[in-house]
Amino acid sequence: MALSPGTKLGPYEIVAPLGAGGMGEVYRAKDTRLERAVAVKILSETFAKDADRLRRFELEARTVAALNHPNILGIHDIGSYEGAPYLVSELLEGETLREKLEAGPLGVRRTTEYALGIARGLAAAQEKGIVHRDLKPENVFITRDGQVKVLDFGLAKLVRPEVGEGMTLITNAETQPGVVMGTMGYMSPEQVRGETSDARSDIFSFGAVVYEMLTGKRAFHRATAAETMTAILRDEPPELSDTGWQVPLGMQRIVARCLEKNVERRFQSASDLGFAIESLSGTGAIASRPQVKEKRAWWPWAAAAAGALAVAGLAAVVGARWPRAETLPKFTRLTYHRGYPSNARFAKDGHTVVYSAQWNNDPLQVFSVRVEYPQSAKVDLPTSALLALSSAGDLALATDLTYHANFLSGTLAQVQMAGGSPRQLEKGVIAADFAPDGNTLAFAQNANGIVRLEFPPGKMIYETSGYVDYVRVAPSGQMVAFADHPVYDDDRGWVSLVDAAGKQRRLTSEFATLQGLAWAKGGEEIWFTAENKQTESQVYAVDLEGKIRQVLSAPGRMRILDVAVDGRALLTSEQFQLEIAGVDPATGKERHGLEWFNGSGLGDVSPDGTAILFGEWGGSTGPLYEVTYRKLDGSAPVGLGAGSVPVFSPDGTTAAAVVLTIPPQIALLPIGAGESRRLPLGDIAVARRVAWFPDGKHLLIVGGTAGQPLRTYEMDVAGGKPQALGPADWTGTAVAKDGKHIAGHRSSGEEQVFNLETQKAETVPGVNPEDVVQKWT
Repeated sequence: MALSPGTKLGPYEIVAPLGAGGMGEVYRAKDTRLERAVAVKILSETFAKDADRLRRFELEARTVAALNHPNILGIHDIGSYEGAPYLVSELLEGETLREKLEAGPLGVRRTTEYALGIARGLAAAQEKGIVHRDLKPENVFITRDGQVKVLDFGLAKLVRPEVGEGMTLITNAETQPGVVMGTMGYMSPEQVRGETSDARSDIFSFGAVVYEMLTGKRAFHRATAAETMTAILRDEPPELSDTGWQVPLGMQRIVARCLEKNVERRFQSASDLGFAIESLSGTGAIASRPQVKEKRAWWPWAAAAAGALAVAGLAAVVGARWPRAETLPKFTRLTYHRGYPSNARFAKDGHTVVYSAQWNNDPLQVFSVRVEYPQSAKVDLPTSALLALSSAGDLALATDLTYHANFLSGTLAQVQMAGGSPRQLEKGVIAADFAPDGNTLAFAQNANGIVRLEFPPGKMIYETSGYVDYVRVAPSGQMVAFADHPVYDDDRGWVSLVDAAGKQRRLTSEFATLQGLAWAKGGEEIWFTAENKQTESQVYAVDLEGKIRQVLSAPGRMRILDVAVDGRALLTSEQFQLEIAGVDPATGKERHGLEWFNGSGLGDVSPDGTAILFGEWGGSTGPLYEVTYRKLDGSAPVGLGAGSVPVFSPDGTTAAAVVLTIPPQIALLPIGAGESRRLPLGDIAVARRVAWFPDGKHLLIVGGTAGQPLRTYEMDVAGGKPQALGPADWTGTAVAKDGKHIAGHRSSGEEQVFNLETQKAETVPGVNPEDVVQKWT
């Protein structure tokens, strides 16, 4: 029955049509008595003549009128006009959930809000013994102020009559077992089979609706109605972790439990369901300052490490001077696992963070997490490290990983965020980034000991005998910023900038540690995290002219990984500790706590077994680090001088160590009285290790000249030019007591012993590729 504006239905005056429902038409009307806008639903003439449908309409009126809840459509009145019954309800301004879903998935935060409203509405109905039986996006309305309303209880069945306030809620929808009721795709298995349904049927339908809100796809949609019904009975929908990477694990579990085929395994009431969702949404992002203590991260892959991702609202700090109270940043912690987050990026929506991490001693994996809810979801990808995320949702990954002291490298591969098999591109890649076009890559690659920066792929714009990390393409797409490390495997360095023509500029002085870099909002500054001898890791900004300012100072170590378009920064807060421990050969007891600060790396044990040498990178040791001597009798450690990877002389009186100056030197440091010496290394541009020959007069050095791979040299401690020793692709690590045999590593991956007399090498069986021979017995 079509009604024109001005038509009177008792005290209700029709204003305009709103649309057609399943059993009639809906109009905007005016309640002339109370001067309020209402909605009038009038049954069509065809339905009005159908006794069964008329009973269903009357049942809806009685059912909903008995409910008084903010998440259920409120019924004001019922009546009849020219033989056609009508129902008067509150007028809702907004749109149905179906209309909202036409734009795609709703995201976790909004889905959680709407799901909680639906669950509360169902719970209110279930308390009155009412089952909806036709829950679907068309029957959920979202008002303009975000209020959720459950509509259309026309298929409801009163399963538990209740008497209250002198009125009996009575009757059935007069449906019998064997009759299928509901809407295809949202019905529960028991509804499909025509069996008796109860509150748990609504919970199954609820799960299907929430699944669609999260993914934009129907859980059981098939080409035909018969296939859809079969899917409801037999099939499981695709895992949420497979269809979208933004769904927290807690929400995944709630949806999975709602969609259980067996009613006994579902939530048993909407009240329980609402409690679960409320608990989920109640554990949202915690705003707090990250809990960090330690300063420096050396060998993060080998250390006992704890790391956390945090988003800091640093936009307010830009242009301000720290520490004014109004510029204090707000931190939102995103991860709570034990392990090491290697890299992270904001997704295009600004609320999803994609990152790679080693959690709880598991292999490196890629995860995603929403800023508003700190529950990470693993992306279905093989073991890999995140390098970059494009605006189009493509991931650049490093697979087949090799771990170094301060970075990792691997095969550059590209894959869609939704998952699949990564497409391998280049080997030996350390860092990469997508240009703003979402397609062009810039990457740093180790090629035979020389690290080259390419942008676009195939065009080399910078190279170094050190290494390049944290490669970031400028928002303009015309320049690449990066952390420039002059010594391979050492994280000291400076911020550099290079354009597409290969013109390189150094923007900062050298820092003892430089880890983390990103372009700031607008592309006028580069933000980076660095530390020197006097300070722990700080966030700095440098503009394109080299002017530096401090952005954020906080206790402990931070690492900046990305900056969103609105100025929020993505940071890690990290705590590392390297431990030195040993076993007393006399007693067999373990001895722990032999380290000094938080960056102690064992170098050597004295010939008599009573003392150790180690390189210390923690504390305030500076960019050249500290050679440290410690007796095992419990006495305090003693700093001997600058250097790293120290070794005892055969008589135990002197330490030899590599000094990471440019060019490098070898330090000879007396254990007791005496003067230290430094030996220049001639043409050697990079030095990695030093060892003693048993005569105490010669040194074995692993190094390389500019642009050449590492090899082995012999040098007289009295001075002179180092002489190449052994094969060109072999690096010696330990000299035998006879002075004639040297153990070392071949570039092919084998451990080999080189005989100085025969000039031949013999492979040592049973040594793993990642192992390094330290000493001869």
